[in-house]
Amino acid sequence: MIRKLSLFKLAVVAMVSIAASVSQAQSLQTRHVRDVVANGTAPAIGRLPGTQIMRFDVVLPLRHQPELENFLQELYDPSSASYRHFVTPEEFTARFGPSQEDWDALVAFAKASGFTVIGGARDAMDLQLKGTVANVEKAFHVTMGVYQHPTENRTFFAPDREPSTNLGIALWHITGLDNYSIPRALFRHKNGGVTPQVLGSCPGDSYCGSDMRAAYYGGTALTGTGQNIGLFELAGTDLADLTTYYKNVKQTEPYTPTLISTGGYSTTCLASSNCDDTEQTIDMTQAMGMAPGSTMTYMYVCGDAYGSGTFSDTACLSAMSTTAAAPMSAQISCSWAWTPADPSSDDPYYQKFAAQGQNFFVASGDGGSYPSKSRPYYYPAEDDYVTAVGGTDLTVTKAGGPWSSETAWVDSGGGISQDNIPIPAWQQIAGVIDTSNKGSQTLRNVPDVAAEANSNFYYCSDQSGCGTGLGGTSFAAPMWAGYLALVNQQAIANGNPPLGFINPAVYSIGVGSGYGTAFHDITSGSNGGYSAVKGYDLVTGWGSPNGNGLIAALTGPTGPSFSLTASPSTLSIAQGDSGTSTITVVPAGGFTGSVTLSATGLPSGVTAVFNPNPTTTTSTLTLSVSATATTGTSTVTIDGTSSSLTASTTISLTVTKGAGAPVVTLTPTSLKWGKVNVGVTAAGKVVTMKNTGTATLNISSIVPSGDFALVTSTRPCGATLASGKACKIKVTFTPTQTGTRTGDVTITDNAANSPQQVTLTGTGK
Repeated sequence: MIRKLSLFKLAVVAMVSIAASVSQAQSLQTRHVRDVVANGTAPAIGRLPGTQIMRFDVVLPLRHQPELENFLQELYDPSSASYRHFVTPEEFTARFGPSQEDWDALVAFAKASGFTVIGGARDAMDLQLKGTVANVEKAFHVTMGVYQHPTENRTFFAPDREPSTNLGIALWHITGLDNYSIPRALFRHKNGGVTPQVLGSCPGDSYCGSDMRAAYYGGTALTGTGQNIGLFELAGTDLADLTTYYKNVKQTEPYTPTLISTGGYSTTCLASSNCDDTEQTIDMTQAMGMAPGSTMTYMYVCGDAYGSGTFSDTACLSAMSTTAAAPMSAQISCSWAWTPADPSSDDPYYQKFAAQGQNFFVASGDGGSYPSKSRPYYYPAEDDYVTAVGGTDLTVTKAGGPWSSETAWVDSGGGISQDNIPIPAWQQIAGVIDTSNKGSQTLRNVPDVAAEANSNFYYCSDQSGCGTGLGGTSFAAPMWAGYLALVNQQAIANGNPPLGFINPAVYSIGVGSGYGTAFHDITSGSNGGYSAVKGYDLVTGWGSPNGNGLIAALTGPTGPSFSLTASPSTLSIAQGDSGTSTITVVPAGGFTGSVTLSATGLPSGVTAVFNPNPTTTTSTLTLSVSATATTGTSTVTIDGTSSSLTASTTISLTVTKGAGAPVVTLTPTSLKWGKVNVGVTAAGKVVTMKNTGTATLNISSIVPSGDFALVTSTRPCGATLASGKACKIKVTFTPTQTGTRTGDVTITDNAANSPQQVTLTGTGK
């Protein structure tokens, strides 16, 4: 008997009767008061000025929560008829979002309270507002106090009690009522405890974003075409730094990302304003490096981390869940962490992402195992609706080359939820949590997957310029978002929808027989409290992506598709020679189309010809190697395309030193006479033919045409011409009629460019 596991936990909320009198204050369904305020740990030292302007975001609750839970379970159950039948934002709103009446009531309440609307929408479930502190206190029945932070040398503002309204409808949460937790970017500089094992292609042998593509994907067919990538940012950026990065690493910038302000926050981050855009540039270079052919990267800015410290996570998430600001992204990355007053406050958006086919990757942290004394930030990585990304220490075979080995990164965030978030269903599958990984059987375990995070990346920022020595899971999360863009491109090519929330599929793969093909299982290293072990662990999750293996495992050949094979897949060809391989199209899922073939990765001096091309079955690939081709071994990638479908295979080509070949050089390559009387033979002109190759030139014939003739025999240079030797070909002109006369001397021999020709012209009078 197969037991169906519930995908998502049921949110437990305190419902307040809507039938209560409008005059009776109604509390919200989430917590807002900080524990340090409630218990007096943070001393009160004053109040915010009543005239000070605040920006905040009011979120309406979901409707029909049990129905949503059932829908999500069916949506991610492969045996269900609803499997991956995702909904649009409009469809989600109609079924589970706020009613039009509640939305209209909230807008009317905001305007009546003296607030200015600066963003939000019914489909986004929120209303972004700004107003004075005095109006905030009156509308939500709070006092906005100023408190001394108990662990940091600063003050913070916060409400003294839970907000409530006389609105008469339920509200879920209000973001922006305090700045107790200032978000931090999850990158860090190299420290003495980290010894990078790196041979990257960026300056200083450091890693580029493109190196992660070479290590974790390794192909060329998939580039993220048709996919958008969303970046969750709590500060703006300076796009000039992105341009500088690509210039310094000698790569072409794929496109200019689009910056989107949410909640009224500035998209600009300059060193002159004491703003640091290091994280923001990292996120772009990692995501775009993995998916250089993606349609667009959208950076959503919803915070002022380097100024006031205020931010609105719900403003970012709401904008990402609709199409009002930009086309929706199926893969989203967050490299920031903070401590929320209520860890469940963002769950409606994470559930909405899952229902709409979106996946939210979050960096697991850079302070080692949970709990961390140096960097105690666990949210949002510990939420059970996100894909938490841990860190590894990667080694590649050569600069810009494929994966070689991997160990756990010593600072990889990972462990058991510190906010007591219950264990999700997909971590309860037999074979996930055991005594070797020391995971919890009752609480959420972090991370889910991992990627390179050691302190060996190249970066550029407006504040500190360009350099090396940065690392962190903040590099790994956007890399995974870029990788999912490749996966979703392949899924669509297979005739399937995008994957949506990948955790249920990832954990099923992890306990299945194909785990070793899909993931690099990382079994050595530790983050302090936990060790990397065989299978799942609380340092690297299931590990890093194993190229096309994970893509195939996630997408599956459920629609029309094809693959390519090469026989032989290894060729050794001497300079001056050629070799062949048979490329076979292997159809699947009823595929019947023709496939257009192309070759990339050819070394200098090697050309490729397919016959026939396109093909429906087989094609003969001929690789011709010039006498001066570069020797050594290269990987030649054969790509096939058929409409939106793609596939690839590889051939290992070794070019060896050849026996040599003749090379013909003609000086000059044309002869011209002036006006010559008809029937009169003009003085001869000379062409020098030299063999500049390394082997003897065998001359078959030297033949003139038209009114031109050779002075000597038909073989004025003899039958052969030794390497380095030269001979002279003398030609005369005897016009047979008036006007321009043309012809040529054609030389046939055993050189690669045979036959060679000398152009002849003259005028008869």
